[in-house]
Amino acid sequence: MKNPVLTDKAPAPIGAYSQGIAFDRLIFTSGQLPLDMKSGKLVMNDIPAAAKAALENVIAVVESAGGTRESILKTTVFMKDLGHFAAVNGVYAEVFPEDPPARSAVQVARLPKDVDIEIEAIAAKT
Repeated sequence: MKNPVLTDKAPAPIGAYSQGIAFDRLIFTSGQLPLDMKSGKLVMNDIPAAAKAALENVIAVVESAGGTRESILKTTVFMKDLGHFAAVNGVYAEVFPEDPPARSAVQVARLPKDVDIEIEAIAAKT
């Protein structure tokens, strides 16, 4: 049975979708934007800070569904400019210092709210 995930520790959906779906022992997050949950503002024009904010939001959704940072199996990183790959990779290494999840990184023409990065994940419940 699929169960929608909803937490106030990550951005609320801005459309007809769930922040995530828990299904059996897996958690699937929707793409998380770089919204700083403390300030309530989007992180713009600062790729490292934006990547960190998006990853923090992914982790918040995963944790609210019964997973952990360490149980994240795969992420997909959508960027407006793959020229920022090295900066994003540096943040990824800080957030996942050991046994990082599998990852795909793709360049896209545009993202919601014109942000520079969006990240989604698949995780296991712990």
